[in-house]
Amino acid sequence: MGNKKGELVVGLDIGTTKICAIVGEVGADGSIDIIGIGSHPSKGLRKGVVINIDSTVQSIKKAIEEAELMAGCEITTVYAGIAGGHIKGFNSHGVVAVKDKEIVPADVDRVIDAAKAVAIPMDREVIHILPQEFIVDEQDGIREPVGMSGVRLEAQVHIVTGAVSSAQNIIKCANRTGLNVADIVLEQLASSESVLTDDEKDLGVALVDMGGGTTDIAIFSEGAIVHTSVLAVGGNHLTNDIAVGLRTPTHEAERIKQKYGVAMASMVDREETIEVPSVGGRNSRVLSRQILCEIIEPRVEEIFMLVQREIEKSGYQDLLASGVAITGGATLLEGMTELAEDVIGLPVRRGLPSGIGGLIDVVKSPKYATGVGLVLYGSRNSDVRHFRVRDENVYHKVRGRMKSWIGELF
Repeated sequence: MGNKKGELVVGLDIGTTKICAIVGEVGADGSIDIIGIGSHPSKGLRKGVVINIDSTVQSIKKAIEEAELMAGCEITTVYAGIAGGHIKGFNSHGVVAVKDKEIVPADVDRVIDAAKAVAIPMDREVIHILPQEFIVDEQDGIREPVGMSGVRLEAQVHIVTGAVSSAQNIIKCANRTGLNVADIVLEQLASSESVLTDDEKDLGVALVDMGGGTTDIAIFSEGAIVHTSVLAVGGNHLTNDIAVGLRTPTHEAERIKQKYGVAMASMVDREETIEVPSVGGRNSRVLSRQILCEIIEPRVEEIFMLVQREIEKSGYQDLLASGVAITGGATLLEGMTELAEDVIGLPVRRGLPSGIGGLIDVVKSPKYATGVGLVLYGSRNSDVRHFRVRDENVYHKVRGRMKSWIGELF
């Protein structure tokens, strides 16, 4: 499954607000051109978790069809994102003895197996094992140990686990749409592929991906991921607050938020007004835009306070020399970066997907960070596991079944 010229990699971001499929074409030199994108409002998810399979399947179908039309190709396999409050990340450590005094790939596999030998409850499964660093005979900070001499190999890894049912439901939804899932990828890990630079990861950075239903956090230090977590708050909470506060239908609240919303009330002119449709056929009202922003600001502040607490809890707060990168559709509101800086107390920038060619102008928005990241992740990891394993299994199964049929016939 190496990257052949013209190979397609498809990212499927199954979000709470929208489902978006992004098609990337891998060039001979490994560069990636985005050649198709399909997006459809998501129904059937809540806080990043599938709660209605049929609705989710319908939304995936529409997004995939749109992407297929634009890219002029058929989509069969996708890299799907996973989020939700059930995601837990923790660090672990493994040690093995090196057999022939020189480290070979098998030793690396063994030490990672040793690191993942932790008690994981039955209802959870490992989604990622992300190596942070290797230590060879007390020498730490090694990124690529293969070929080095030594007798003792240690690995520090970050293990991400999620609820088995949530992962299975994502695969189920994709399969029902006729898609194979090559891999399930933690959404903030995907977003970090498209938003963060290597320098930022080396210096220390927190990625905060604010979606509709969840806010996903990934913290990098010295080039490796050291902390991941998912908060079950996001842009939809703003919309709901607006709907309740202004007594307007939810879809109108969403429109008003996108058109007039500002995260800091101080940025709004006192005189400005907005028209707010009412519920149940009453006449619409004219309110000051300031009132809208006074509803939004405390909620955004609360989300960033939770983020700040999470960064503090991780213990890496003082090691984030690059500060924070915020991305995700909810960060499109004006004043987000300023408010985030105030609350978190670190420099904040808004992250856009980069490192791609093709339809750049279409995907250059924080709301496509995860989708583009899934494509980048897929192209970088396409030769790793999953595919081949699954295909071989299918082949053996089919062969086994044919044998049994033939056995029955004769």
